[in-house]
Amino acid sequence: MIDRNLLRNTDWILIAVLLLNSILGVAFIYSSSHYLPGSYYVKQIFWIILSSIALFLFLSVDYGILVTYSFYLYIVFTGILGGLLFFGTRVAGAKSWVRFPFFSFQPSEVIKIMIILLLAHVFAKFRRDYVSVGKGFLGVTIISVPAFLVALQPDLGTAFSYIPILFAALVLAGLNRKAIVGILIFGLILGIFGWNFALKDYQKKRLTALISPGQDPLGSGYHILQSKIAIGSGGFLGKGFRKGTQSQLRFLPARHTDFIFSVIGEEFGFVGVVLIILSCSILLWRLFQSIGHSRDREGIYIIFMVAIMISFQFLINLMMIIGLFPIAGIPLPLYSYGGSSLLTTYLGISLVLNVKMRRFVNI
Repeated sequence: MIDRNLLRNTDWILIAVLLLNSILGVAFIYSSSHYLPGSYYVKQIFWIILSSIALFLFLSVDYGILVTYSFYLYIVFTGILGGLLFFGTRVAGAKSWVRFPFFSFQPSEVIKIMIILLLAHVFAKFRRDYVSVGKGFLGVTIISVPAFLVALQPDLGTAFSYIPILFAALVLAGLNRKAIVGILIFGLILGIFGWNFALKDYQKKRLTALISPGQDPLGSGYHILQSKIAIGSGGFLGKGFRKGTQSQLRFLPARHTDFIFSVIGEEFGFVGVVLIILSCSILLWRLFQSIGHSRDREGIYIIFMVAIMISFQFLINLMMIIGLFPIAGIPLPLYSYGGSSLLTTYLGISLVLNVKMRRFVNI
C-alpha cells in the first residue's frame, strides 16, 4: 500500500492535467460519434475509470520491483503477441486484439510499458561515455522482436512507435558520431528493403499521397484532403460544438479515432487548436520536468522514455492530420477513442509518478 509520506510526494498537478485532457477527449469523442451506434464516449469513460484504477495500482508497487521483473513481463506480452497471429481477433484488417465479453484489448500498445521497463533495466547500469555495440544491439533486439510480431498482424504504425522508445534510451546511454551514422545507414537500408519487399500497395499509396494527395482524392489521398478541409473550415473560432459539417456529415473518416484533432480544428477553430495544444504541452512539460526528480538512473530512463513515447504520438498524429506524415493509425493520446492506447498512456504516466513519489526512499 501507499503510505502517507509517498502520498505527500505525489504529483497531483500531473494527475489533474492528465484527467483534464482525458475529459476533453471524451467531449470531442462525443461530438464526433454521438450519431453512431456503440456509445463510444461511454466506453471511453469506462476506460478512463479502468485506467485510473490501473494507475493507482501501479503506484502501490515500487518501480524498482517492476524493473526487476521486467524481463518476465516482456516475455509474457511477447508471447501474447505471437499467439495473436494465430488466435487474435481481426479488426480493420489486423489481428491485434484480444476480445473479452465486454471489451477488446490490444497487447501491442501495452507492451510499450514492458519495453520501457526492460530498457531501463538494461541501460541504467551502463556507465561508459558512449553506448557499446553489444548494449546497442541488445536494445535493438528488445524492440525488434515485438515490432516484428506486430508488423505481421499487420500493424506497421504501432510497430513504428516502438522505435522512439529505443532511441530515447540510446540518447541517454550516449551516442557517438559513428553510432549515429550507423543508425542512419541502417534506416536507409531498411527503408529500401521495406519499399521493395515488405510494403503492400495500399501502404505505398499512403506514402505517395503525402506528395500529391490530389492525384487520388477518393482513394489514398481522401483522408488527408478531408482532414485539411475540416481544419481549414474551422477558421478562427470554429463552427461550434457538434456543428462541424465535415465530421457531422461523415465526410471526415476515423473522426473519433485518428482524426479527432481535425474535429477539434473544425468545431473550435484556431483558438481551440491552440488551447488543446497548450493543454497537451503542459502535460508533456510536466513529464520532462520530472526527470530531475529521480533517485536513480533507472528512474531517469523510465521518465525520459515515457515522455518521448507520448510526445512522439502527439507529434506524429498532428503531422498525420495535416499531411506531413503518412496515415499510420497512431492515435492522439488521451483524445482519440481507444481503450488500449489510453491505458498505455496512463500506465506510462503512473511510472513517472511512481519515480517522483519515491525519490526520497532509500536515500
